[in-house]
Amino acid sequence: MVASRHQPFARGAVNTRIKLEFANDQGQTLSGLLELPEGGDPGRWQYALFAHCFTCGKDIAAASRISRALAARGIAVLRFDFTGLGGSDGDFANTNFSSNVADLLAAAAALGQEYRPPSLLIGHSLGGAAVLAAAHALPEVKALATIGAPATAEHVRHLLADAEADLRGQGHARVRIGPREFTIQRQFLDDLEANASEAHIGKLRRALLVFHSPVDEVVPIAEAARIYNAALHPKSFISLDKADHLLSRAADAEYVATALAAWASRYLDIDALAAPVPKAPVAVAEGDVLVTELDRGFLRGLFTSRHALVADEPVAQGGGDKGPNPYDLLLMGLGACTSMTLRLYARRKGYPLDDVQVWLQHDRVHAEDCAECDRKDGHIERITRRIRLSGALDPDQRADLLRVADRCPVHRTLESDPVILTREVD
Repeated sequence: MVASRHQPFARGAVNTRIKLEFANDQGQTLSGLLELPEGGDPGRWQYALFAHCFTCGKDIAAASRISRALAARGIAVLRFDFTGLGGSDGDFANTNFSSNVADLLAAAAALGQEYRPPSLLIGHSLGGAAVLAAAHALPEVKALATIGAPATAEHVRHLLADAEADLRGQGHARVRIGPREFTIQRQFLDDLEANASEAHIGKLRRALLVFHSPVDEVVPIAEAARIYNAALHPKSFISLDKADHLLSRAADAEYVATALAAWASRYLDIDALAAPVPKAPVAVAEGDVLVTELDRGFLRGLFTSRHALVADEPVAQGGGDKGPNPYDLLLMGLGACTSMTLRLYARRKGYPLDDVQVWLQHDRVHAEDCAECDRKDGHIERITRRIRLSGALDPDQRADLLRVADRCPVHRTLESDPVILTREVD
């Protein structure tokens, strides 16, 4: 069992971020961040594991942006620092590609221990080669995605070209990788040579999506061809036109997340086409509700101080059908209030109420067709509420609960002819 510990890191309108620490196979503590979707049952979410690029770390912009965007689309994502990098323990000089793969397996075990095993692996750059190798030991994984990845770890050997003589002669060397210098040992080079074949890719038997930019100057697109050609179907390729290797533009990372979520929905149990939960553009005070535009059609963000959801219109009305329409939300509010009121009353009275279901319908009818209405001329807005009460309730208890349904606060507000004041604000 992999020991792990976690704590809330930050809560926002989009998702919850959890700090997750766990031990690798050497007993060293690795530092991770788990991006969780907002709302729902954590036991029912799909989980992904993100492997960052060589020497980068979990906080690199691309990893952070893609993880947050996937969480907003219903996929929880764990990203972590490999041994010796970022917030993780250990000495980078003692690591190699094989230890990175072992770290991935430890992360997957920790995720399974605390939540659920990952069903999706995502690897950026050398992290892509690592997930292709690690997947063989993770039977729960249904799909993999690589982003700007080499087919094998041996590709990074060119970064060591100037130091290879020292590595072979002295057993170690200082190597500049990007803006930083790292100590590399001979065992790193030996491990690369041991992982120079892409034969294992053809044995994956998992769905594979390959992202790569044709203008990637770090890992040439020929590496994407090696991965794609080695893999068996189902496999897909998406060209990241004009994107750089690190996906430094936010729009490129968002595009990857959107395409990845839609693709993964075929293999995972998620609704990737649902609108992502939005983030409030400003702080919302307790007791206030803010509604914002999310597009130039009818998609709207709905915010309280602690929650967010969306509203939309059906496609037939010119919307995208990505959320309930305003009348749906009105009925939901009344229904929720009714159900809560009945539960509170039944608890107070000691009634054996097992479950409450409330169905509501809104329509506009001629007054003369509404037998229950006082007015007999013109049109009337009518809400029909049907309540199912489950439990060993006697007739008097059922009648009492139906009577109390009309006392729910939202019901009273709707019947009280409320005054609505409209003002323009800066």
